Amino acid sequence: MSTTPGSADAASQPPVGIDELLERVRAGYERIGAQQAYEAAQAGDALLVDIRYAALRERDGLIPGAHVVERNELEWRLDPQGSHRLPEATSHALRVVVICNEGYASSLAARSLHHLGLHRATDLVGGFQAWRGAGLPVE
Repeated sequence: MSTTPGSADAASQPPVGIDELLERVRAGYERIGAQQAYEAAQAGDALLVDIRYAALRERDGLIPGAHVVERNELEWRLDPQGSHRLPEATSHALRVVVICNEGYASSLAARSLHHLGLHRATDLVGGFQAWRGAGLPVE
């Protein structure tokens, strides 16, 4: 039986803290490291999606080739069936790597994409900071 938020079963469950929620979410898919994400994007096997807010992008820079999609638009922009989708979002088999600043919000965003049927969606361990720390390209 499902315990989705808002269901009667979810209301009867004890509250879950964010650390436990992240652990549960991350257990549902394989996360990706910075070098692996870079190589997958270079090979055309992954779409990098940066969900950081504007102030962080302005402060720290951008990953070349990554699509900037505000977090509140993510599902609309990546749903292959959606009328507001990115041109690249043509299939539920699309491999999407969601990137936030440090790898927390991106985990929740990747899980949301799984709910839309994007079963290859993942997120970047350590986020943009791990990318930059690995010496990967930033503009």
